[in-house]
Amino acid sequence: MRHIAIIMDGNGRWAERRGLPRYEGHRRGSEIVRVITEECAELGLEYLTLYCLSSENWKRPKAEIDFLMELLKSYLISERPRLQKNNMRLSIIGSRANLPSDVIAEMNTSIAETASNTGLNLCLAINYGSRQEIVESVRRIVNDFLPNGSHADSDPNNVITEQFFEQYLYTANMPEPDLLIRTAGEMRLSNFLLWQLSYAEFWVTQTLWPDFTTELLREAIDDFGKRERRFGAILNS
Repeated sequence: MRHIAIIMDGNGRWAERRGLPRYEGHRRGSEIVRVITEECAELGLEYLTLYCLSSENWKRPKAEIDFLMELLKSYLISERPRLQKNNMRLSIIGSRANLPSDVIAEMNTSIAETASNTGLNLCLAINYGSRQEIVESVRRIVNDFLPNGSHADSDPNNVITEQFFEQYLYTANMPEPDLLIRTAGEMRLSNFLLWQLSYAEFWVTQTLWPDFTTELLREAIDDFGKRERRFGAILNS
């Protein structure tokens, strides 16, 4: 296994069940991100992609969004020493539209400062929507085949393959996730990595993200190891 993707669901419900404001669930959730990220690095995983903020989350109350932006900025700043200590490289996928300029600045700093690290590739999906990603990719491909584009002299029928298309996605040069973990018992993709998860194995737990543990992570990995991945083929018995 090279790549795990996680939909971290249930922060708000975790807080509400305890009579706490929703932002306390998000705060606790960010602490679990640190624990699980370090565990993945310890296990030798190459890539970990976390669904932090979807492009649909802007529909939430402004006060919650403002808190999430401050929490994100604080996380980016406070985690830099830990990323460096654990030799982790940070990448971020999603649209930067609507993100505050100070958050974008911290994103750029963390990406630049960890670019030469060779351990776990930690990818945060922020203001991310997979349909949006695919549409943007198609637009860029079209532009590249227009006059003066980088593929203006090429025949699209001969050039556009699945591999070609993948290089226009946010996740270009990343391996597809082997395993998708989703917390809080939800059984849907929620517009997350629709292309990239085509052949991933799914593992769902009723546990809310703030209660997710390294033991559950290892359980998911162990379960993955027992599955046969046929990719449409028939394996020899």
